Amino acid sequence: MLLDFDGPVCGVFAGYPAPRIAVELVDVLRRQGIDFPASLAIEPDPLEVLRWMGATGNREATRIVEDALCAAERRAVETAEPTAHSREVIVAARRAGRSVAVVSNNSAGAVAAYLAAHRLAEYVSVMIGRAYADPDRMKPNPEPILRAVQDLNESPGRCVLVGDSLSDIEGARAAGVPVIGYANRPTKVEALRAAGADVVITSMEAIATVFVELAGD
Repeated sequence: MLLDFDGPVCGVFAGYPAPRIAVELVDVLRRQGIDFPASLAIEPDPLEVLRWMGATGNREATRIVEDALCAAERRAVETAEPTAHSREVIVAARRAGRSVAVVSNNSAGAVAAYLAAHRLAEYVSVMIGRAYADPDRMKPNPEPILRAVQDLNESPGRCVLVGDSLSDIEGARAAGVPVIGYANRPTKVEALRAAGADVVITSMEAIATVFVELAGD
């Protein structure tokens, strides 16, 4: 089982909002003397600020923004809010004999820090975070999903990805991995279905229940 991090596992930015981090990254651009479009100044997603920077081809500035985002994510996970039933999903899956991987567009350091703080690291076999200063390799690029599949020593068709974003759905389909859309907001249900999710759920409890039953057999 492959899990996206922000959403299915936790709300990364619950205590340190993503729009605030995006503003801070734009300030980094200002301090570096980098011109940017006005629309970027009101961009609420820090990952989109990183994508924009990467698309300019300025490798040095992209690394600077990447470093600032990694540091912000490490602070954010200190106040991240666990998603209801996410722990049960991870623990029960392992007890049922299934391997668990986390595949995230967030930094590997932030994911590792969260898993360690919440005593989940021992249940996660594979952890794939964002490629350093190379935002083109983030989902929906299928590369991180395929890396997780390979590290699990499985075939794509024998895995399933649980994700809450369109990039998760698109990346999984490109990788040939079945995908469960986790609609953590009602407005996401139809969007995830339209993007091609094989199944859409509104609570991680649905998955936890299956694995708890399997673990009990």
